[in-house]
Amino acid sequence: MQTTEPQRLLRDAGGPQVRARSADIHLRDRLSVFYRYRYVAILAFLIIIGAAGLRTYSQTPLYRASVRLQIDLEDERSLAMEGVSTSNSSTYQDPEPYFQTQYRILTGRDLARRVVAKMKGPDGVTDGAVGDFTSRISVEPVRASRLVDVVFVSPDPAIAATSANTLAEEYVQQNLDLRRQNMEHSLEWLAQELARQKTIVEASERAMAQYREDQNALSLEDRQNIVISRLNQLNEAATRARTTRAQKESLYRRLESLGSHTTADSIPEILQNSYIQSLKAQLAELERRKALLSERYGDKHPEMLTVNASLQDATRQLNAEISKAIESIRHDYDAAMVEERTLASALEEQKALATDLDRKSVTYTVLQRDAESNRELYQTLLRREKELQVLANSRGNNVRLVERAAVPGAPFSPNLRRAIMVGAIVAFLVAIGLVLGLDYLDDTIKTPEDITRLGLPFLALIPTVRAGRHRPALQGHNDFSEAIRSLRTSIALSTRQGGSIVLVTSAQPLEGKTTTACNLAAALAYGGAKVLLIDADMRRPGVHRNFGLDNRCGLSELLSGQAHLKDAVQRLAEPDLWIMCAGSTPPNPSELLASGRMEALLGQVQNGPFDWVIVDTPPVLAVTDASILTQWVSGVAFVVGSEMTRRRIAERAIETLAAGRPRILGAVLNRVDVSRNRYYYARHYGYGNRYLAAET
Repeated sequence: MQTTEPQRLLRDAGGPQVRARSADIHLRDRLSVFYRYRYVAILAFLIIIGAAGLRTYSQTPLYRASVRLQIDLEDERSLAMEGVSTSNSSTYQDPEPYFQTQYRILTGRDLARRVVAKMKGPDGVTDGAVGDFTSRISVEPVRASRLVDVVFVSPDPAIAATSANTLAEEYVQQNLDLRRQNMEHSLEWLAQELARQKTIVEASERAMAQYREDQNALSLEDRQNIVISRLNQLNEAATRARTTRAQKESLYRRLESLGSHTTADSIPEILQNSYIQSLKAQLAELERRKALLSERYGDKHPEMLTVNASLQDATRQLNAEISKAIESIRHDYDAAMVEERTLASALEEQKALATDLDRKSVTYTVLQRDAESNRELYQTLLRREKELQVLANSRGNNVRLVERAAVPGAPFSPNLRRAIMVGAIVAFLVAIGLVLGLDYLDDTIKTPEDITRLGLPFLALIPTVRAGRHRPALQGHNDFSEAIRSLRTSIALSTRQGGSIVLVTSAQPLEGKTTTACNLAAALAYGGAKVLLIDADMRRPGVHRNFGLDNRCGLSELLSGQAHLKDAVQRLAEPDLWIMCAGSTPPNPSELLASGRMEALLGQVQNGPFDWVIVDTPPVLAVTDASILTQWVSGVAFVVGSEMTRRRIAERAIETLAAGRPRILGAVLNRVDVSRNRYYYARHYGYGNRYLAAET
């Protein structure tokens, strides 16, 4: 919690360290504020309610007549009733701008001028009459429908109904006239535009036909498709021919690269020939037989001669077959070369033909698109002309009167119930705001929580007493006596030592510090202690009046040397209570209190037979007397007048006291009006309305 300046000064002065409670704001605390200002809140509530009622009764009764219209979109109306379709009928159109336009027309001055002229005649049409008429019109669309309620307000119920019906009729007629005028203008324009567009269509079609004839491009689309198809076929065939030629050429080049010592049958394509493989197998079998026979017979043996003849024949056949295979590879390569050249030449010719057709197609496409666009535009205009002719002949209207206005039987304004309800709500809010505002602006100290926020311990809460009652009946059990006993207990617990000198002061006059000092001294005396009460307020003494004593000799005479201690002190007949009155008012009270005699006096009474010495001093902010005496006392009791002392004044007084580095015992909340704040103090600091126990 942030430390305030008075708390810092008290801490530096060695005073009591008080931890101010940040009391939670409870609902009962807020209710106590409303209870405190209840009469102000009730008065404000009644004033606002009365003003609302008076204003309601003073208003002129107004009658409200309503007529209902149905407004359809233009295109949708055509589709629904005439059976006419448009080329863009599937396109979404936001209806809101159209309806908003119609609402503005209904409340516009032009329509109002027509209605006023019909109702009052041409002489009654003035700017003022038109403006007054438009101010009484309001449009209320029926949600989730195309119905619109047009409302007219007037002090006369018959005029309200007549005006609403006339307004609706004129709007319907005006909309019909406007549609007819628009259709006539549109038909006239369409007739001119159709004649012009027809000429354009004929010219564009003639240009396209002439181009086909000049370029020999009849059926251009079909020929172009054939040429492109033929071009694709040739391109694929040429690609296959190049691939085949490359394969044949590779085989041919390997065959030519064979050396003299390398046989052709080593090439896989020749080796894989089935007939060559069978011949090589036959030759191998003959070689094996020759080898077997050579082991048994000589070269001249008939079987050997037969085998050798067979070997020669098989070898000759094998070589002949290999030569045929080699010749076939050469032939295939030459054929592939010829086929590739032929297809490449045909592809180039087809490309040239396609390029020529493309060139012709570009111009033809431009002419064709232009002709189609002109033809489509002409068809659209022709179709729209027929639609408008149908609409013009049907005399259809997209606005119709659904329900006429009836003469209202009762006024809708002023609404007494609604006015009272709204006034009550406003009055309630104003009363709450006024109470909270007054509470915010009122920064006086009212509760013990306000005392603790100053950084001081809370000693006691003293209720206010009737005028003229100074000495309480401490033997009784009334609220005031119980509060004084609570203060006595708090002071005793704060000092816990004999011969204590307690200085009682306040921030400003009339806070009850003298009455508090007198009652505290009496309470201590009734408790069995010997008490001396010194009236150090020599400017405005009051102790002698509270006890009914003679003030001719007192503190001022003692400090000025005109009297002795025994002459300045008076003892009461009741308990052990001695009183030292202020005496006559001296010209220099502050100098007397700051003198050595005052210091000696306090030292003498503190070490004397008295258990307690209570010193009543002037207010802190009025004079410096209290600050002078703080250096010689045991503690200071600070009296705060409830709802009298502002927080800043109390803080300034505490700062002034703290400059003398005193021991401030705490603060007493005096003159508490329990009856005015009965709800708050009874729930927080007492039991019912009788006993008020103080927090320490």
